[in-house]
Amino acid sequence: MDNTYFISDFCHITAEEVSVNGTVILKNETAGFETFLKEVYQAIDLKYSKFFKMDTLSKLTFLGAELLLKKEGSDVENWKETALVFSNKSSSLETDRKHQQSIEDSENFYPSPAVFVYTLPNIGMGEVAIRHQLQTDNAFFVFDEFEPEFLQKYTVSLLQEKKCSQILCGWTEVDGVSRHGFFYVVSQHGTTLHTKQNIKNIYTQS
Repeated sequence: MDNTYFISDFCHITAEEVSVNGTVILKNETAGFETFLKEVYQAIDLKYSKFFKMDTLSKLTFLGAELLLKKEGSDVENWKETALVFSNKSSSLETDRKHQQSIEDSENFYPSPAVFVYTLPNIGMGEVAIRHQLQTDNAFFVFDEFEPEFLQKYTVSLLQEKKCSQILCGWTEVDGVSRHGFFYVVSQHGTTLHTKQNIKNIYTQS
């Protein structure tokens, strides 16, 4: 049995640009991050109206998955057996603050269900699973910093246990001025070995 795994595709979404496999596909000339995400949505010709109701973290997660799973879509069966493993530092803190602001004033108490529903960091993963009809394992971890060693070991364990045929991993950080989405697909196909160092190297390319 061949237990060699590869990083088959990867992408970065930052406030400055979007790149796929090291090639910049869209630059942000003037827009704020929210507006830029909408530009990405339009640039990849996405038709999914629920996108506009999502919070920023979920939009970032959703677009990263769209860029890579769409690419993987030629092999539909393999694509539907994609597990999701995501992480970040700030959880859903930015949306949590918005929710807190809506409830802290007793005289102007108006919590928004549209905001509250996104006060968990894994909601974006749920949006991805619904969109791509995934019924595989998924997990969201909160770390002080990006943890390539943990992610490498965890994804290999899922693949070796036959929980999935490939894994979409992501670092989706949204808090204050920090905006960075890093996504990569791990499978038995590709040329870049799935090692801690290679994950770290690709992560730092942004």
